Amino acid sequence: MAPMTTPRPAPFGTMLTAMITPFDGDGAVDIEGAQRLATYLVDDLGHDGLVLNGTTGEAPTTTDAEKQHLIRSVVEAVGDRARILAGVGTYDTAHSIHLAAEAAAAGAHGLLVVSPYYNRPPQEGLIAHFTSIADATELPVVTYDIPKRTGVALEPDTLCRLAEHPRIVANKDAKGDLEAAQRVLARADLAWYSGDDILNLPLLSIGGCGFISVVGHLVGDRLAALAHAYLAGDIERATTINRGLLPVYTGCFRTQAVILIKAALTHIGLPAGSVRAPLIDATPEQIRQLSRDLTEGGLETFAVDAA
Repeated sequence: MAPMTTPRPAPFGTMLTAMITPFDGDGAVDIEGAQRLATYLVDDLGHDGLVLNGTTGEAPTTTDAEKQHLIRSVVEAVGDRARILAGVGTYDTAHSIHLAAEAAAAGAHGLLVVSPYYNRPPQEGLIAHFTSIADATELPVVTYDIPKRTGVALEPDTLCRLAEHPRIVANKDAKGDLEAAQRVLARADLAWYSGDDILNLPLLSIGGCGFISVVGHLVGDRLAALAHAYLAGDIERATTINRGLLPVYTGCFRTQAVILIKAALTHIGLPAGSVRAPLIDATPEQIRQLSRDLTEGGLETFAVDAA
């Protein structure tokens, strides 16, 4: 049985994770740890790509120099076998252009650009912001629509206009609005990536091409299997995999996801470290609850002492 909707080509592959930024015991970026984690995600879990310096990468609290060093190092580690996207969006167009140029110089394969947050520009301002960044380098651009964080949504007409730019090639959809997504997919030639793990399968069903995931740190192999099953027409298998992942989706988002992903990675001995303020590390009870959620989702290696 063929999937109900033919997906767009996936310019960065099907399975990507928005990677954490590991920190060492002194709170500095752990470059060696980042390379080791990236290698694990690509070689062990089968990721097609990674997004650096995004929300889960704690981009608001890393410096420009740290961001560039991280990109360069991860590209060096896995850039020959995975696509590396760099988050460069800020609430300041000029600063975002500067970060885009630095990401290109560091070897990134593409840019992820979130809508400006806090200042909430009108739709015409959003168009000017995204196109200015897309004009600043030769790299392909993924728009990132997440109004629950930015305070402003990219309207369907805005996304359709942005799709006319030759380097704006995809959208990361974390809006939770399947109606709006369908309206854009019916009119614009944008690759559509799920940026909200709970909607991974529904977005595939309306023409999505893949995932930019958070839980991919832990279950990227299963997410890849889900996508490949769906796109091969095995809807029943894709649905079964997705249902098995529901406790993982729930568990990783009981608080800010980076907090719990770092706790889970630390538990299995992968580089993570603490989060930077104003975030705070997971409490013992949060870790116990996460363990229950993940084991219910089939990740027995995450079991911890319930005492």
